[in-house]
Amino acid sequence: ELLLRDGRKISIDCTGVEDALDVTMAQRSELDYLIYNDPLGYADLILNGDPKEYLKNVTESHGLEDAEMLKWLCSKGYVAAGINYTLFTEENPDASVYSQSEEIKAAMPSVVAAAEKLGYKLDRMAIAGGSAGGCLALIYAYRDADTSPLPVKMVFEAVGPGSFHVEDWGIFGLDQSPEAAAGLFSVMSGQALTPEDITSGAYLDAVKPISADRWVTKDTVPSVLCYGAHDKMQPFAASKPLVAALEKNGVDYRYFVAKHSGHGLQNDNKVYMEYLDTVVEYLDKYMKE
Repeated sequence: ELLLRDGRKISIDCTGVEDALDVTMAQRSELDYLIYNDPLGYADLILNGDPKEYLKNVTESHGLEDAEMLKWLCSKGYVAAGINYTLFTEENPDASVYSQSEEIKAAMPSVVAAAEKLGYKLDRMAIAGGSAGGCLALIYAYRDADTSPLPVKMVFEAVGPGSFHVEDWGIFGLDQSPEAAAGLFSVMSGQALTPEDITSGAYLDAVKPISADRWVTKDTVPSVLCYGAHDKMQPFAASKPLVAALEKNGVDYRYFVAKHSGHGLQNDNKVYMEYLDTVVEYLDKYMKE
């Protein structure tokens, strides 16, 4: 709600706008940033502009999505930094979830040093990500927190694979094909697995370093998670062992399910807003102690 100098008020239903535009996560973050940092610009965009075209242009690449999320965190008063990692490509055939997790771990001291050089003296951190980045955030928070140059206080993520049990990866047919399971889990773990490893269960040792659920203990940091029930890029079922481990160990966590959405969480704006609100709640609780 804006109060103009002549006494008039302009009221905009921000949630209704997001519902009408059917925004993505990154686009929602951009709108949130405008609401908190440039409310007049937001009002002008909604009332006089072309918000669909604006959002398409500002978040049309993955890199920009990352930038917008970092911008949103900065708007909440936090120092935010993004870390890139080597993707599995023809040029990088040895890249895996495990090698990516090691890159994240190795980068942390450099992030802290860069922040200090810019005048930010950090004394704690949260880690976050989405999709593959969500998986890597969970691994760092649960597996590598004791190596961190800063105390890890919490993790939040969306649609990141949280476990690697063959039976949960049925959307790719891995529960029916040991050959397919060996192929995919070999790429992800960075270890050569055979169909016999799958059928014997020996693969579980190979995927443990990248399986967040296997690193949960009673000392695991508070966690905020969000998953799409119809995800076709990473199986929704793979989030359930992670949630079970958090529950079993008494971890402070919140788990949001977008019941009508896939990997983009695109059809459950209310759930996603509740997720973001809870992220802010946990940040206020654990990062401002």
